Formats: sequence, C-alpha cells, structure tokens
Amino acid sequence: MAVSADPIDLSGAVWRKSARSSPEGQNCVEVALNLPGFVAVRDSKHPDGPTFALSRRQWVSLITSIKADALTTM
Repeated sequence: MAVSADPIDLSGAVWRKSARSSPEGQNCVEVALNLPGFVAVRDSKHPDGPTFALSRRQWVSLITSIKADALTTM
C-alpha cells in the first residue's frame, strides 16, 4: 500500500455511520464512499481526528475479510 504525505481533500465527503456502531456511541465508525478513487474511514466521536483512506480495492478486501471473520489480532 502506498502512503502519501499529501493531504487528502475530504471537503466533499458524505459520511455515513456504520449500522454496526454501538447505540451507546462507544464504537462508532463512519465511512465516506462518495470520494473519487478511495474510501475514507473515521471515528465518529472524533470527526476532526485521524482519517484512514483506502483504495476501493483495499476497502472491498477489508470488508470481505471482516465478513469472513478472517482477520487476526497481533
């Protein structure tokens, strides 16, 4: 995965809270799927905090792995 030092323009991001986020607001993930060429992910409790950007291919791979329960912890 390539890492860029250039900031990503998120001004047009339309954030959607995950349906799997907890109702208590403790585990809240938001995604922006409307950005050209990538998907952005952030913690909804900290909207001005760090944001992860993944290529669409990486996003599909991540979601596929999650659904298959194929992720391992370190």
